[in-house]
Order: sequence, then structure tokens, then C-alpha cells
Amino acid sequence: MTAIQSGVGGRTELESFSYDDAIVRKFFWATLIWGIVAFLVGVILAFQLAFPQFNLIPEVAFGRLRPLHTNAAIFAFAGNAIFTAVYYSTQRLCKARMWSDKLSKLHFWGWQLIIVSAAITLPLGITQGKEYAELEWPIDLAIAVVWLGFFGTNFMMTLIKRRERHMYVALWFYIASLVAVTILHVFNNVWIPIGVVEFIKTGEITSASNLMKSYPVYAGVQDAFMQWWYGHNAVAFFLTTPFLGLMYYFLPKAANRPVFSYKLSIIHFWSLVFIYIWAGPHHLHYTALPQWASTLGMVFSLMLWMPSWGGMINGLLTLRGAWHKVAADPVLKFFVVGVTFYGMSTFEGPLLSVKTVNALSHYTDWTIAHVHSGTLGWNSFMTFGMLYWLAPRLFQAKSLYSMKLASMHFWMGTIGILLYVISIYTAGITQGLMWRAFDESGSLMYPSFIETVTKLMPFYWIRAVGGTLFLVSTCIGGYNLVMTWRNRPAKYEVPVHQAPALSKHYDDGPPPASRLTANAGVGHAGDRFLQGHWHRRWERLPVRFTVWVVIAVSVASVFEIIPTFLIKSNVTTISTVQPYTPLEVAGRDIYIAEGCYNCHSQMIRPIYAETQRYGDYTKPGETVYDRPFQWGSRRIGPDLGREGVTNPNAAWHYGHFIDPPGTVGGSIMPSYKHLAQKDLNYAEIQARVMGLAMLGTPYGEAVKSAEELARAQAAEIAEQIRTGNTGVEIVEPLEDKQIIALIAYMQRLGTDLYAVPEAEGEEVAEGGDQ
Repeated sequence: MTAIQSGVGGRTELESFSYDDAIVRKFFWATLIWGIVAFLVGVILAFQLAFPQFNLIPEVAFGRLRPLHTNAAIFAFAGNAIFTAVYYSTQRLCKARMWSDKLSKLHFWGWQLIIVSAAITLPLGITQGKEYAELEWPIDLAIAVVWLGFFGTNFMMTLIKRRERHMYVALWFYIASLVAVTILHVFNNVWIPIGVVEFIKTGEITSASNLMKSYPVYAGVQDAFMQWWYGHNAVAFFLTTPFLGLMYYFLPKAANRPVFSYKLSIIHFWSLVFIYIWAGPHHLHYTALPQWASTLGMVFSLMLWMPSWGGMINGLLTLRGAWHKVAADPVLKFFVVGVTFYGMSTFEGPLLSVKTVNALSHYTDWTIAHVHSGTLGWNSFMTFGMLYWLAPRLFQAKSLYSMKLASMHFWMGTIGILLYVISIYTAGITQGLMWRAFDESGSLMYPSFIETVTKLMPFYWIRAVGGTLFLVSTCIGGYNLVMTWRNRPAKYEVPVHQAPALSKHYDDGPPPASRLTANAGVGHAGDRFLQGHWHRRWERLPVRFTVWVVIAVSVASVFEIIPTFLIKSNVTTISTVQPYTPLEVAGRDIYIAEGCYNCHSQMIRPIYAETQRYGDYTKPGETVYDRPFQWGSRRIGPDLGREGVTNPNAAWHYGHFIDPPGTVGGSIMPSYKHLAQKDLNYAEIQARVMGLAMLGTPYGEAVKSAEELARAQAAEIAEQIRTGNTGVEIVEPLEDKQIIALIAYMQRLGTDLYAVPEAEGEEVAEGGDQ
């Protein structure tokens, strides 16, 4: 439908259009529902740490539930919040309906299906075992299709078909999120599906477990690098840049004030996009990753202070002249505190990247407090502010149902966050100091890891209370929003808007005058640069703008990734390091399925306190067959990097898995007695060994006889357990149970460094790379 309007110089053709708010309402409700689910699972996890008996069944034990919590918080709650913001603001900033209603619907239902798939598979132990990238290969493919095929196509085509010539700053951040998340997801999730391998080789698939199982093409050091290149930048481009886009659109709307500084927006955007992608390796300080890579990550992390705080300042100063509104408007309260938490988190992040600070903080609850101050304070509060602002407009209600309930939500949520993060900051610093404490004789003051665990229990209870308070506040907010929805009209009005289509030819004109540049005597080109005239041109060219974002993201990634993979000295080989046996492969897969990596690390850092506690530090060459790597990011339990050297007792491990507190007094580890009751599927081991062999693991004859070798090793371990002191009842036939494979893996950990080389017939010098 078009209309003709008379104007100066002739007639202007106006196009009529309406916005698709139905899709925004769908994402609105999905955000609220999945937010409550994510916070509920988080509260359950908090109580499981404080009260281990709350690990009721294997499917909802801590190790399996924690990945569900992180995926629900990031991809379900925050993800749907992003799409709510994008679909609402993009249409209005472009003066255009989304390009395809069908793609919008496919995106919505596809994304919810992915979330439901995660909610089913993760508690069942179907996982890749890589933090924030746990979902297995069929779901990975679905994410690629939904994110890029449905959402990406729809978003970019809307930009191309827009009626507003210049793209507002929020759209820049949406573009960066689309581009970077695509690159990160694709290159971090390169794997071989075991079920496909088995079908190609044998014409059949032995189990549903094999059908869903995959191994990454990366191993050890390279896998760790790729994972944290992805993991850190998933935070950057999924939890930061799209929420900055949200901030740049909704905060000025709520305050009824323009963005403080256009130039600062340009600096903020491009410096953030270029710098952020370099910072991932700072998660791997003092590990087997080459020092040049982690140092580079630290340097760029420190540089992030500038753009991050530039964005915070731009957000808060947008409220100049409107601060009096904050006291009365709960929407602005959420936005102000959200942006403030963003500033605090982006100050602390670079601080934690400094090696001396990281040596204390890494593997402790300090990191957990940092992450939650960002997700609860920044992402959640920005989301709630947006939902409250949107609700009357989306539901065409006269006003929000209750401003008092919104204020109650805000204050209760704020107190919940403070209880959570303060208690866990305290717990984290306590952990770090206790781990490195020495007495007058030079011995570890707390040699037993359990001593640190028992000291943290009061903080875990406070964290559980804080999390519960935050969950209750969200439910109050949900009630408020539902009641606002109930006040909607019988039928939504669909306003019709009009705007002219973009002309094919456009002249940017001369740059705006500048007293600063004129007084400085800067020429025309310099004036255009300082005034951002060059950027104004990019803002009307979405494809070119996107290409420059791709270049900015790719340059940093390539600079770090290529040397890490191609320079042989980055991973020095060790002659005694051999592939895992078929039974150990099965045990390692069980270890990953149970989520043990959520509580244990396998990376002894070259820090004196750690080598005294655990043994020789971990060498790069020890992990060349680890797919995926298992270095961990948190220690709720001790490091297991040398478990096979320091504690090879099969009977002890059996008793420990069945009754952790009975074996180690004060342990908060859940029982894994179900592994002593479930049979090990020996038939599926052959395909897994074949898959690893395809990736370059030198298995030789084991490729043909994996099941026989696994059964023989299981019989030996079962006999060790029967003749040892387990302290618990043994379930027979022992050699057929999954627990045997897991114990085989425990006995192997860290032993290769001390093995006897077959050629020389002599022991490798301790700590020596060959």
C-alpha cells in the first residue's frame, strides 16, 4: 500500500507498513519463562553445594545440572532477551517490518526447540564437555541453521530493505553479535560424529549413545585455546555487545534523552569489536598454553578497560538531566544499576587477567562471583528494565500493572545479588589464600583439600539464600508482567506507519562544522575524520559495515590461532605419552557425561603451592590425545592431574565413588553408586576408538580389538577391587559395570610422564619433555 504526498521539489512516494510485534511478544514471554527456569536451576545447584544430600538422582546431580544452568541462563534467558530487543528495536530503527514473518517464526520455534533439546540431553549426560559449548553435534547444527539461516538472514535483509538511511548505534552492536557468534560457533564446534563414523565403517550404529557422541578435531593445548577463544568471546558477543545495543536503544527511550556522545559510541564500538576477540587466552594463565598466547590475552584484556568504561560512561551520562526520574521510575532503576554492574564487571575482568591476580583467583569461587555479578547485575537487570518498559507498549495497556511491585522486584533482586556475590567473593579469596598458605616449616598449612571445602560451607548457605531471594524477586516481576498483559485490549491495534523508500543515490554532503578543527587548522580530510563523517558513510552501507566487522573479528582470531596450531614448539612431544586404552576411553567419556569437569581440574600449574599439593606441573605434551581437553575452570574438588600417580588404589576409588563422605569426611561430592549398577556397553567402545583413530590417535591393532582389550583390563581392575579394602559392598559382576571404566581412567591420569620409554628401557626424568 503506498500514498503520494506533495512536497518541495515534487512528489514523494510514501510506503505504508506495520511492525510485527507478535514475534516480540513471543520472545518476551520466552525470556521471562526461561529466566525463571534458569534461576530455579541455579538455586537448586546452590543448595546442592550447601547440602550435598540434595543430589537426589543422577540426572539432576550437580555435575549434570550445572551445564543446564549455564546454558539456560546464557542461551535461553539472555538469548531470548536479545531477540526481544532486536526484533522490537530493529523494525523501528529501520522503519521497516522484519523482512520475513516466516523466518521470524522459524527462528522463534527453532530456538525454543534447541533450548528444550538442551534441557533433555544435558541431564542425560549427553555433552561435549566444553564449557558454554556442551551441546552435542546435532544441536550444534540446529543452532547454526537457526542463528545464521533464520535469524541472520532475516536481520540482514531487514537492514538492506530498510527505509531509514543511517543505521543507529544499536544496530552496529547487533551486527557485531551476529557476525562474531557465527564465527565462534562454527570454528569451535568442529568434530567427528561417532555414530556417523560407525555407520560408514560397519553399516550399523550400536547405540543411541554413539549416535549422539562426537570428538573434537582439536586436542589438548589447541582444544583449550579454541575453547577459551570461544568461551571468552561468547561472553563478549552474546552477553555484552547485544546488551550494549539494548542499552543504546532502550535507555535513551526510557530516559527520554539522546545518547550522550555519538563520537564516543564510535570509539566504544570499534575498539570493543577489535580488542575483545584477542582476550580469550587470559583464561589459561600458568597452564600448558604457550606463555606468549596468555600474555597477549592479558595485554588486550587490560586494553578493554578503555572501550568498556567508555560505553558505561556513555550510558550513564545519557541520563544527565533525567536523574530525578530514577528515584520514581523502576525501569530507570534497573537500567542504572545494570549499567553500573557492567562497569564494575568490565573493571574486574581485566584485573583478573593480570597474571599475579589470576594466580590467586583462578579455579576459585572468585571467578564464579565475577561471572554472576555480570550476568545477574548487567544482563538480568538490563533485561528486566527492557521488559518493564516494553510491557505496556507491547500489550497496549494504559500502564504497568504495579509500580510498587516493580520497585519491590528491583530492591529484592539487588539484595539477592549482593548476598550472592559478596559471600562468594569472600569464599573465593578464602580458597585462594588457603591453597597457597605455608607454615613456618615451609609445609602446606592446609595439605588436605577438604579443609578448604569445610571452611566455605557458611558462604555457600548465604549464596543459596541470595539466589533464592533473586528467584523470588523474578517471580514477583513475572506476576507484575502477567497482570499487565491481562489488562490488554480484546484485540491488539496494528498501527500503520508511512515512510519513503530509500533512493538509490545519496550524497553525504559536507561534514558538520567544527570549531575545534577549524581553530586547529585541520584540513578537510582531517575534519571529516574527527567528526566521524567517514563513519556516517559506513552507517548507510550495512553490507560494507558488516564486512569491516568480519575483518576486525577475523584478524585477531587468525593472528592467535595460526601460530598456536602451526608452531611445533608450542606443544613439545613426550615419548612416553600414549593414547588412552579402549577401557580408559570409555571411562573418560563417563567422566565427561557425569560432569566431573565442573568440579575438578586436570591442570597443575607451575606454582609452588600446587606442585607441593598435587605433584609435578602439567606439560603440554601430556594432553595431545585429550579430546576434549579437561583442564577445568573451577576446583570444588582437588585437581586430578596426577591422580593415577598419587592415588592409584582401585579399591579406594570404588569406595569413594559409592560413598564420598564415608571415604573423605566432609566431602560434598554426590554419590555415583549408579555407576556400580549400570552395565558398561562394551560393544560401543570399538566405534569410539575408530573415531579417535580417524583424528590421528595412533591406535594400531586396538582399532580392531577394542572390546577385547577393554574387557581384559576391566577384569584386572575388578580383581584389584575385590582384593582391596573398599569399605562398601561390591556389586557383582563387577567387571561389567561402568564404574570400572571410570576407575581405569582415574588410574591413568598423570602417569605417562613417569612411564618407562619402551625404546630406552629407562624412566623419563621427572618433568622432562622428550
